[in-house]
Amino acid sequence: MPDDIKNLENHGRETYAVYYGDKFVLKRPLPTFTLEKRNAWLAKQHKTKKIIDEIRAKNNPSYNIPAMEYIHDTEYQILEERAPGVPLTWELYGTLSKRQQFEIINSIASFLVDMNELKPIGDIQRNNIKNELKFSRLDNFIENKMHMWFTREEIYQMANIRDKISVFEYETRNAWSHADISSRNVMYDTKSSRLSFIDFAEADYKFIYRDIFAPLQIELNIYKNVYEAYYKMHNQSLYNMPGVKSDTLREIMKYRIMVVWLRRFIKASDDLRITPANKKSADNNLEKLSFMRKQMQYIRELEQQFSR
Repeated sequence: MPDDIKNLENHGRETYAVYYGDKFVLKRPLPTFTLEKRNAWLAKQHKTKKIIDEIRAKNNPSYNIPAMEYIHDTEYQILEERAPGVPLTWELYGTLSKRQQFEIINSIASFLVDMNELKPIGDIQRNNIKNELKFSRLDNFIENKMHMWFTREEIYQMANIRDKISVFEYETRNAWSHADISSRNVMYDTKSSRLSFIDFAEADYKFIYRDIFAPLQIELNIYKNVYEAYYKMHNQSLYNMPGVKSDTLREIMKYRIMVVWLRRFIKASDDLRITPANKKSADNNLEKLSFMRKQMQYIRELEQQFSR
């Protein structure tokens, strides 16, 4: 095997990959897959290629979308361009110049506008935000399990959040969305100062604020800046959105950010073991509890920020 080809690596839950230097990656379904699962994997790749080709056709110079070069149906394999750079994390973002940070904000906003306006925008409808969470799991954990690990004050905090989330609604629209904007899916090339967006497998119609206030923007603390840039760029004749300083937007923003922390809280709570079988399981509990308390801290700080 040539030096510029890396060894076999897992690439997500369904795929393994061989990396060809800095240019290409060859992907196949996991070798344990049945024929039915391989065919489902193949169908997903064809759907993803169509999505990638459509957004690449916008040919927007402010961001990059790596091409899916081909799909070999009989061999169950795909060849993709590799996105240059590294994941856009908080640690990396903090090292960049103000100019580079400004360019990143505008690149994200430009990409989101292009995605949202790539297909017809839906009509106005009301969204109850609890429907975007595994709300019954959150409710069950607070009522029946949380007392095993948390204080009364902590339970009260989460019960109060649950009650607020359960009734919060706002007007929005469905728009074509990436649906998984996170640091693992946005790459930054320090040589060219350019962003690449990858992994379009989850792309679908979603409520329009979901991608604007996505985990990446929240972790980088640029969600307000991205919204402001998005607001200026989007086609007002297609859909109106509240102004940057409006009370309506502040409420939407607060709860959309809260949903990100709550998703992580719920996922961690699902992994807790009431009676750990061994030390590894007990240590995992401690790790999850520390993580959950961190999400609760973020929520407290968020409420304080938006109460001012």
